[in-house]
Amino acid sequence: MKTSSEKNILIVDDEPDMLHLLRRSLEPDLKCRVETASSGKAALELLAQKGFDLVLADIRMPGMGGMELLELIKRSFPDLTVLMMTAYGSIDTAVEAMKHGAYDFITKPFDHEALLVRLEKALERSHLLKENLRLQKECSKELMFQELVGTSRAMQRVYETVTMVAKTDITVLITGESGTGKDLTARAVHALSPRSRNNFVAVNCPTVPEPILESELFGYKKGAFTHATQNKTGLFQEAHKGSIFLDEIGDISPVIQTKLLRVLQEKEIKPLGDNRSVKIDVRIIASTNQNLKEKIRKAEFREDLFYRLNVVSVELPALRERPEDIPLIAAHLLEKHCGRLGKASKHISPELMNEFLKKEWKGNVRELENTIIRGILFSRTDEISLSDTGIKDSEDNLSHPPADFQGMSYKDAKEESLRRFNKDYIGHILSLNDGNVTRAAQICGLGRQVLQQIMRRYGIRSEDFRNKGEE
Repeated sequence: MKTSSEKNILIVDDEPDMLHLLRRSLEPDLKCRVETASSGKAALELLAQKGFDLVLADIRMPGMGGMELLELIKRSFPDLTVLMMTAYGSIDTAVEAMKHGAYDFITKPFDHEALLVRLEKALERSHLLKENLRLQKECSKELMFQELVGTSRAMQRVYETVTMVAKTDITVLITGESGTGKDLTARAVHALSPRSRNNFVAVNCPTVPEPILESELFGYKKGAFTHATQNKTGLFQEAHKGSIFLDEIGDISPVIQTKLLRVLQEKEIKPLGDNRSVKIDVRIIASTNQNLKEKIRKAEFREDLFYRLNVVSVELPALRERPEDIPLIAAHLLEKHCGRLGKASKHISPELMNEFLKKEWKGNVRELENTIIRGILFSRTDEISLSDTGIKDSEDNLSHPPADFQGMSYKDAKEESLRRFNKDYIGHILSLNDGNVTRAAQICGLGRQVLQQIMRRYGIRSEDFRNKGEE
């Protein structure tokens, strides 16, 4: 049996004596295992069955010649190192072999020591190629999980499950509280799958009204309803050969649930207004922060759909269940957002990190991320302190509402809190950007029009924050 460090060489020649000689001399000198084939066809059969580090093949052979064998090897095993040998050496033959992908060219009869040197270099090249491919795969895998940060046992289980399930076409249900990274996990499943070169289509189910969601998912034909002036391709068709991510699937209506069940069963959709079904090849990934079994008990979610979706589940832990990951996540978020916000590198004070480790984080990683963004924006040094994040202020306000909230209804007190927060938060960002709404919207992670709507609602005027220039 070949060990991980043992080299495996295949020699192809129609002369039995040559095969025997090379096998007997190369195995002890190169500390390798040599297998032989007396024809191109036999060599291809061996290559299909086993892995080789190097192929040494004769050019002149009856039937399939060495050049034809070289082309077939390079077609099926493009990274395999191949050396050609012949008793009819010429510059033209050498050039032709190199053009077809040969690494080197050796003429018969050859000096044994010179042959060893050439083969050692070829084996070194083969080793470097394999090591490079291994590192590329490791880097690729790291990139797939770059936004899912953590080394805790709970996160290791997530990584293992995602890696395992990604290689299949099984439907995946991702569960977890809001802010735990369900969208990032779905993208990792797709990125690590054979479908990664095709579309990943994400649908945030709760944000789309039911009639619109149906037409968005399945598409429609011209004339299917008022204002349907042309055919529309649905998101399932856009995800053909790729993956579709149905975020917060627990919120979809019974009508959509029934249609989605048919997609899972029949692998086809029917656009609105069309009498014909359309076959699709899509991997479905769904997520929910709700207890779907409880919704089934209340007749709010179809049991048959649940079992179709829940073939394999990935459960994401809440941040409070893995506090040992908080320093890593915080460091990752600091690096990410300091760069995005155009700020110099910052670090978190020991006092603030201690608070991070004690906090319950009901909003999970998303809440931690927002807290760190506030800290980056409000800190005036390279250290983010507790006061920069407003954690204590917000917690104190929850325990001891401001005196001027006394006598207010819950609705009025909530609205007043939002007004104060928006004036402080948006006002600070506008002042940092000389009243430039476009730049402020980018920093807030909002669209420009959305930010303008918020500003109008709370009476925030960009011109009040202009120190220089115009917007």
